[in-house]
Amino acid sequence: MTTIVRAQKEEYTLLAEIGVPSFLTAHRHSATPEVVDAYLKEKYSTDAFRKELADIRNIYHMIYYDNTPVGYSKIILDAAHPDIEKPNVTKLERLYVLKEFFGKHLGAQLVQFNIDLAKANGQEGMWLHVWIENARAVAFYKKMGFQIIGAYNFLLSGNHYNPNHHMYLEF
Repeated sequence: MTTIVRAQKEEYTLLAEIGVPSFLTAHRHSATPEVVDAYLKEKYSTDAFRKELADIRNIYHMIYYDNTPVGYSKIILDAAHPDIEKPNVTKLERLYVLKEFFGKHLGAQLVQFNIDLAKANGQEGMWLHVWIENARAVAFYKKMGFQIIGAYNFLLSGNHYNPNHHMYLEF
């Protein structure tokens, strides 16, 4: 059984426990271990998640499988992008499911949940960035209806970036 619920402010530790291994599954080989470790310390620490959850613009949801937290998403409503003409669009900033739960369609459920939430809040589309070399994620988002509309250099450190696709799904 699957349940999706809004992450509460006190769940920052749980988000870090899911976020770190999920990020490593997707991005471990995207940079040197030192760059990846530094990025994780900055963006995926319990303190980073505590700050993220305190910002009302950040909407986090947890997905549970058989009452076990196995993934999460982060969206930002009304996150306009210069390459998208519509102002009322949502940024899907993070979507992670623990590797042990791949193949159970949990990511698709979480994306659809966020699409429905965005639509209910008057949004006209959803955009995201995905690392070009993460073929699994690129194929997943294409299957969900997102289209590549451009490129983006995602900074992992002051001197390392990863090429990303800029993808968009119009509602």
